[in-house]
Amino acid sequence: MKPLRITLAALALVALLPLVPAAQAPEKVTFALNWFPVGDHAAYWVAVERGYYKARGLDVALENSKGSGDSIAKVDTGRADVGLADSAVVIASVGRGTRIKVVGMVFDKTPLNTWSRKDAPITKPKDMEGKTVGAPPGDGQRQMFPAFAKLNGIDANKVTWVNVEPAAKVPALAEKRVDSVADYTTGLPFYEKAMGKGNAVMMPWASFGFDMYSMSIMASEKTMKERPKVLRDFLAASFQGWRDVMDNPKSALEIFKKRVPEIDLSIIEPNMMMGLELMKTERYAKNGIGWMDEKKMCASVDLVNTYMGVPAKVDCKAVFTNEFLTKVELPASMR
Repeated sequence: MKPLRITLAALALVALLPLVPAAQAPEKVTFALNWFPVGDHAAYWVAVERGYYKARGLDVALENSKGSGDSIAKVDTGRADVGLADSAVVIASVGRGTRIKVVGMVFDKTPLNTWSRKDAPITKPKDMEGKTVGAPPGDGQRQMFPAFAKLNGIDANKVTWVNVEPAAKVPALAEKRVDSVADYTTGLPFYEKAMGKGNAVMMPWASFGFDMYSMSIMASEKTMKERPKVLRDFLAASFQGWRDVMDNPKSALEIFKKRVPEIDLSIIEPNMMMGLELMKTERYAKNGIGWMDEKKMCASVDLVNTYMGVPAKVDCKAVFTNEFLTKVELPASMR
């Protein structure tokens, strides 16, 4: 048996091995959506499918919620790192002590709205008095209603809220279990499929002085302080997903259907396209997708401070920041 010979070169190589870094494990990120899967969420599945999160070292889990109040609670308590929520609900929650901030906008225009039926239409705010409105307790618009009511002289005591699950809003209205529901204008395809074309009546809140920032991405104070790079990478990948949706909606829908087979594309496609119209703005064209205008955000904060009865006045700069955004430009087709 020949003796084992170890050369000096081999020893040197062995000595260096511990210095070679192991592959870094991906950063896990829990993203609390605000709802069950709808067109508003297509971009995040695109970002997953096309590896935008993975390329930045992120392992992102998308989790459904039952409204903005629910997703905010998850982020504020550490059950999620980032989440989707209506900006007004985020602002009001900060007034109640949550430690979160809006770190990127989704819809630059507001989709806030009340739906009713053609046979009993609600076309102006005062029409809501004496009516029932369906929404889950954590629903963003339900939480914002006190502000909308005060702004428009509605006696909130004459409006009865009925608890319904997110997915039950459409059938509750169609089956006349409630007089109206609080839901985004982008929900039109869902309501027309259930009620027939022309039978669902919109009352956009923006038409009655409530044009404020709405669907946004928010993050916890912990995520912002301890994982700034992760947050910056998450937002860049997410808005790249949105850019892809804008650039090729058909391809995005194919990915969405692949990732979430239960969605009905006949509804989701027009739903998603209506959402894209809320993002086709000069602000996004100039500053990138997700960028927030301080003047508009502060006006939104003023509405919450004035009408939503928050226990502590909210400082505009305490509720939002653009510092984690990387400029993702609108595709040429959207400019």
